[in-house]
Amino acid sequence: MHVFLTTDRLRLRAFTEADSDSAALFALDNDADVMRYLNGGKPTSLDAIRTRTLPHFLHDYPCLGTRGFWAAEEKDTGVFLGWFEFRPLEEHSTETVELGYRLNKAAWGRGYATEACRALIDKGFAELGVERVTANTMSVNLRSRRVMEKAGLTFVRNFHGDWPEMIEGSEAGEVEYQLTRADWEVQGS
Repeated sequence: MHVFLTTDRLRLRAFTEADSDSAALFALDNDADVMRYLNGGKPTSLDAIRTRTLPHFLHDYPCLGTRGFWAAEEKDTGVFLGWFEFRPLEEHSTETVELGYRLNKAAWGRGYATEACRALIDKGFAELGVERVTANTMSVNLRSRRVMEKAGLTFVRNFHGDWPEMIEGSEAGEVEYQLTRADWEVQGS
């Protein structure tokens, strides 16, 4: 198991082919509350996880020399909590990376998202040559917006993306947050 990053309470490890049969990953994508701001809470089939989701998780980015998606586990117990995304927007450039996360409800409100996001951001700027970190969510997703702010990102803009299907709250649009290397350095990280 390739461990990408550890924090005080978390271990972020590379996904493997074995994760295609993970009941925890399936449960995560089938929790209506977890998926509320992503697809309106609709369930995801095991086949979709195997054929669409996991290939993204297993993709290596040459510019980073590693993957862009990481399984998040509690360091002491190994319990699967969800995943984090830290992947380049362009395949061969570390100029801008996208930060994202999906955690099961048992992990909500415990500071895990902020802890891992800060660690990923620090690693990206200090070790991976990243120049800008960006993150997006639905405008109405106040919890996710708060994580972005606590991780040091600042609001950039509100926009309306192309949603394949309208879901509750999408009429308010989406928001983009960012943190640049220069701003990170000023923050003293």
